[in-house]
Amino acid sequence: MQKGKVKFYNRKKRYGFITGDDGVDYFFHETDLTNGIYVRDAEKVEFSITKTDRGNKAVTISLIWLTQFLEK
Repeated sequence: MQKGKVKFYNRKKRYGFITGDDGVDYFFHETDLTNGIYVRDAEKVEFSITKTDRGNKAVTISLIWLTQFLEK
């Protein structure tokens, strides 16, 4: 799993970008958020990367604080 921060999220258009800890920006769509979570700009997230015809995309996105909370 990769880690990063939400760079931008447009709730009306249902897409955004995550800047990974590797410095790369990854596109994501609202359907890639796990368990119906809602993200805000600058929140820390974990995600997987999948390759698409348009480049790399973030998928299976979860909030880091929520993941740590649920594991306890």
